[in-house]
Amino acid sequence: MSSTPLASVLFVCVHNAGRSQMAAGFLDHLAGDRVEVRSAGSLPADQVNPAAVEAMKEVGVDISGRRPKVLTTEAVQASDYVITMGCGDACPVFPGKKYLDWALEDPAGKGVEAVRPIRDEIRTRVEALIAELDATSEQ
Repeated sequence: MSSTPLASVLFVCVHNAGRSQMAAGFLDHLAGDRVEVRSAGSLPADQVNPAAVEAMKEVGVDISGRRPKVLTTEAVQASDYVITMGCGDACPVFPGKKYLDWALEDPAGKGVEAVRPIRDEIRTRVEALIAELDATSEQ
């Protein structure tokens, strides 16, 4: 049984290597095919942050196969929710989209010990987002 996703969510940070990848990993893991998930960066890195990969692995979410992607206008237009994480004005704004800005510490250059609290905060926010999406779909 395939169903239409509740929403399409785009996570954006500068390098698309840490915060946005962890958020996308959690949303994929926790919502499954109920939500369409994208992530991108205004200046994407060469690879996903190894400390982010390790921190996510500790909670059973594998993001090791993900690759940073460049932010495109098309990705924003195709998304219902655009969640930015420290990308400033680099994200294009379109009417009719729901924009959220999650102020989260950048895990770049930090070890896994420092990434864990960022990961946990992202999980809390993703769980709240899923609850909001579920509540909206029931109306």
